[in-house]
Amino acid sequence: MSDGKGKSNHYSPVKSQPKTGFMHFLYNSDTGEVLGRSGLSWFKITVFYICFFAGLACFFGLMLWIFLTTLNDKEPRYKGDSSLIGTNPGVGFRPMPDQDKNVESTLIWFKQGDDKDGEIWANEIDKFIDMYAKPPPGDKASCRENEMKPDHAKEIPCAIDVSTLTNCSRENDRYGYIHGRAQPCVIIKLNKIYGWFPDAYTGSDDDMKMAESAKMPKELQDHIRSLSNATIAPGTPSGAPNKMNTTWITCEGENPADKENIGQLGYFYPGFSNKWNDPTITKFGGIPNNNFPFLNQDAYLAPFIFVKFLRPQPNVLIQVECKAWAKNIKPDRQQRLGSVHFELMVD
Repeated sequence: MSDGKGKSNHYSPVKSQPKTGFMHFLYNSDTGEVLGRSGLSWFKITVFYICFFAGLACFFGLMLWIFLTTLNDKEPRYKGDSSLIGTNPGVGFRPMPDQDKNVESTLIWFKQGDDKDGEIWANEIDKFIDMYAKPPPGDKASCRENEMKPDHAKEIPCAIDVSTLTNCSRENDRYGYIHGRAQPCVIIKLNKIYGWFPDAYTGSDDDMKMAESAKMPKELQDHIRSLSNATIAPGTPSGAPNKMNTTWITCEGENPADKENIGQLGYFYPGFSNKWNDPTITKFGGIPNNNFPFLNQDAYLAPFIFVKFLRPQPNVLIQVECKAWAKNIKPDRQQRLGSVHFELMVD
């Protein structure tokens, strides 16, 4: 129908606008889609990702299995010079200061006659000694003093008998940190390196030239020469006890003033009942080489030696450096190899 002017009185119907909004995205009632996908679409993508991640998990498991077959639970892949550790062992000491308070501190400081102060350091040694008093299970050999083990027993570690701690005693003077005159004991140990065996100085001219170039203390050089003359004799069995089968340990003051203030030292290895390096009878000591090598044995515990400060100068900070001596140990203070530094102060 027209209004006479050529215009129609009928209007086109208004098209309905599509629904929008988040709720409509969650569920579209017009198409039945959920999150923009139909049921069939969701089924297809679910099956795809199940297959994809299952294949990925299988591939990862296969690669992990191949990798694990190349590893040995007991023996590292890289040993000796090819390893990051190398063949020059580090040296450690106990007791150590509280590393939570100052990780860089190496000061052993206590007040003479103050049992509470000294007990703090004695307790730290207790924690270390407890591992040896209650060793892990496994085969252990009853090694005699510096007797080289036969080939069939080289993989069996020596038992370390801490019940022989008489000069650095847990019960009597608490390792010299309490009761009477302070004579503190400090543990010196070699860090473990798989398969490493010390090459002992034999007292030969070539060995002593090597020791001199490594700046071994003159007194220790003379001591090794005397042992060489006394122990090497015709007809001596190859595995007989020999005090030269030792990785020697020496401690001394770093500077001239420290050398004067450090006083007399004694060395005591707690492994044998005869205590050949008892601090009351000798000023030389070391770790018997029958404690090596470390082969990741279940019952292996790192050997150690006690150094007893018999007359340290009181009220003076003493810089101490301890070194291990064998032909295949190269003491290096900068790299902290073959030696260890700490300070001692007795108020």
